Amino acid sequence: MALPWTLHGDGKHVPTHAIVGPGERLTWPRTIGLGMQHVVAMFGATFLVPVLTGFPPTTTLFFSGVGTILFLVITKNRVPSYLGSSFAFIAPISAAVASQGMGSALFGILAVGLLLALVGVIVQVTGTGWIDALMPPVVAGAIVALIGFNLAPAAKNNFVAAPITALVTLAAVILSTVVFRGILGRLSIVIGVVVGYIVAAIRQEIDFSKIADAAWVGLPEFHLADNPISNPAVWAVLPAFLPVVLVLIAENVGHIRGVAQMTDASVNKQTGRALLSDGLATMLAGFGGGSGTTTYGENIGVMAATRVYSTAAYWVAGLFAVLLGLSPKVGAVINTIPAGVLGGVTTALYGLIGIIGVKIWLDNKVDFSKPVNQFTAATALIIGIADFTWVAGGDVSFNGIALGTIAAIVIYHVMTTIGRWRKTA
Repeated sequence: MALPWTLHGDGKHVPTHAIVGPGERLTWPRTIGLGMQHVVAMFGATFLVPVLTGFPPTTTLFFSGVGTILFLVITKNRVPSYLGSSFAFIAPISAAVASQGMGSALFGILAVGLLLALVGVIVQVTGTGWIDALMPPVVAGAIVALIGFNLAPAAKNNFVAAPITALVTLAAVILSTVVFRGILGRLSIVIGVVVGYIVAAIRQEIDFSKIADAAWVGLPEFHLADNPISNPAVWAVLPAFLPVVLVLIAENVGHIRGVAQMTDASVNKQTGRALLSDGLATMLAGFGGGSGTTTYGENIGVMAATRVYSTAAYWVAGLFAVLLGLSPKVGAVINTIPAGVLGGVTTALYGLIGIIGVKIWLDNKVDFSKPVNQFTAATALIIGIADFTWVAGGDVSFNGIALGTIAAIVIYHVMTTIGRWRKTA
């Protein structure tokens, strides 16, 4: 059976103003090298989610690789993308694990994946117009921003556990973005973790005992989601997870549009398939013990730097991630990362998630002289940052992310509707 990619030119050189499209590839040694670059680009963010939430790292890596391969199959090799761990899941997973256990968090991930897959089917039939209407830029930006800023206390708790290591790690993350050029400059999280890890080892803040005991090869640590029929209490975690669906929609749609702008406008036609793919990949992770997935902007950076958008490189990346997931030794090393390193990295990283929301406002030229935009963003952010909570019926709790998301959508549409009726908008 012939492989679906055609060789770009001689397979060795990419002219200055040319690109290697999704259906093309370079020579296989170069394609494998590019695939490794994509693994490195996604790795720093993907392994942090399980470390921060207590999930098994190798399981999450395994399902991110499987999810990426599933994404490529469903989108028919037309959309170059890696599905890594979504940071939007960190807060609801942490809350669910603390209150109901890991199984309840997996049930929440499964539910998010199911809803996202359904949205993908609808978009495939109807297009994305209704998404733009439901979540205009001021709403989408507010939701993404409040998710990042809501995590600030978690970053502080890790930072104060080992402030010197955390400070060195944070400095390494920040400085590496301006000291290094090209791909190294885009790997600031990985560099920060490596530098912080070395400092933590010197300061004897790491327990290496479990690394020696871990096998080099073995199955990842699979876990099943709780059954809501036998354990109805898990329904209580859903309010914290449902806003994540909106973030994943925004991330996927943004990713597709970004790739289409850099390659071919026809990529936009794959938006429904991309949402469906990410939804199914997230469901698969929820079934087996991995974290939810999303399309990764880190890998767009690699493509922009190399001008190679070949989906063949993503097959390499996905398969390599699966292999990493089959090494308990890798998971043991990741699990030794101490609190100080995590505190330094997440101080920058959680803030960057918030700034992505701000960037959505800037890119779409949101006019904050309009009261509807002012109150939509302001109210949602305060609710999210302060982590307002509301308990309904004694069991179901809505956290700051859920309430902030609801506030952003309701305030915008109510104010807009009344403004048009009263002609004050």
